[in-house]
Amino acid sequence: MPKVWVLGAGQLGAMLQQAAYPLALKVVPLEPEQETLPDIASEDIVTVEREQWPDTPLTQHLAKQPGFINADIFGRIADRLYQKTMLDELGINTAPWQQVTADSSAEALHNVLGEDVLLKRRTGGYDGKGQFWLYQDQGDEIPSDWLDAAIAEKKIPFKEELSLVAARDANGQKVFYPLTLNLHSNGILMASISPLERVKHLQGQAETMLSTIMDATNYIGVMAMECFRVGDELIVNELAPRVHNSGHWTQAGACVSQFEMHLRAVSDLPIKSPEVRGHSVMINVIGVERDIHWLSIPSTQCYWYGKDVRPGRKLGHININHPQRHAVQTALSKLKPYLPENYLAVFDWVQDELAKS
Repeated sequence: MPKVWVLGAGQLGAMLQQAAYPLALKVVPLEPEQETLPDIASEDIVTVEREQWPDTPLTQHLAKQPGFINADIFGRIADRLYQKTMLDELGINTAPWQQVTADSSAEALHNVLGEDVLLKRRTGGYDGKGQFWLYQDQGDEIPSDWLDAAIAEKKIPFKEELSLVAARDANGQKVFYPLTLNLHSNGILMASISPLERVKHLQGQAETMLSTIMDATNYIGVMAMECFRVGDELIVNELAPRVHNSGHWTQAGACVSQFEMHLRAVSDLPIKSPEVRGHSVMINVIGVERDIHWLSIPSTQCYWYGKDVRPGRKLGHININHPQRHAVQTALSKLKPYLPENYLAVFDWVQDELAKS
C-alpha cells in the first residue's frame, strides 16, 4: 500500500485513517513532538490535519520530503495577515481589516473600522480563542502583547454563517460539497446542516470564491472556506487548508466523505462529484461525557475521539442522515434528552432550520 503520512495525530488524522482503507492506502498520523523520525520513501505522500505546527526534529524532517503536498501554502494561510492580504489581492470579499502594528492604537482602529473592532491573533486562536474585542464606548485599549501580533477586523452584522468544502487535484479539477449552515457558540462549532434548499442560490458565488483561492495557491486536497452571509453576499471569515469540522456530515451524507476526497486528491486518485444522500445534521460533542444511548438512536453515526473530557473540548460528533427530513427531526428529538441542558438551544436551532428548508 502507498503510505500517506499525516502531520498531526488528532481526530482528523484518525478519520483520515478510517477513510484510507477502501482506497488501499495506508495513513500514518505523526505527533509533531515524537522523537523517532519515520523512514519516508520518495514515493510516499505527506499531508496535514493542521495548518500550523511547532518547529521540531520531526516537522523539519517532513519539510524536506518531496512528497509534502502544499508545503509552501500552510504557513501563508495559517497567518491571518497573509491570508487577508491574499484575499484582498484576489478581489474576494472579506471583512475590512487592518494590521495591528507596534504603533497601532484603539482610537486609530475605531476611526477606520468602526465602534466594535475584533482583534485576532495572526496565528492560532481557533474555536473562539485568540480573539479580543475593542469596544469604543468602553474605552478598551489594545493589550501590549497584541501589538505586532494580530489583525483587527470590522464587526460584520451577518445574518448567518455558512461554509463550503471543496477538493482540487493536481490537474486543477475541482469538486464541491453543498453549502453548509453552521451554528457557533463562543466561537466553537456546535452544529451543521447540509444541504439546505434556501441557500442553494448562493452555491455558485461560494464556488467561484473558493475556486479562485485554490487555483491561485495551486492547492491540492480538501480546503474549507467559512463565510458570513450579509444579505445575499458572502464574506470570507476564515480558510482552512485541510479537512474541516463543518464537513464531518459528509461521512454519512455524501457518496465520498471529505476525508476520502482529500486522500484521493493528494494521492492522485480520481476525485468525483460527491452525490449527496438526503438530509444531514452534525452535532458536535463539546465537553460532555460519552453516553452510550447515542448509539441506539436511528439514523445516527457516532464518533468518539477518545480524549480526556474537559470543558470546551471537542470530544466527538454525531452525524444524523436520512432521505426523509422528518426522520432526521425524529432522531434529533430522541437524541435531545441525552445531551446537557446547554444543548437545548442547539437542538431548537437545528429543528427550526430544518422546518424552513
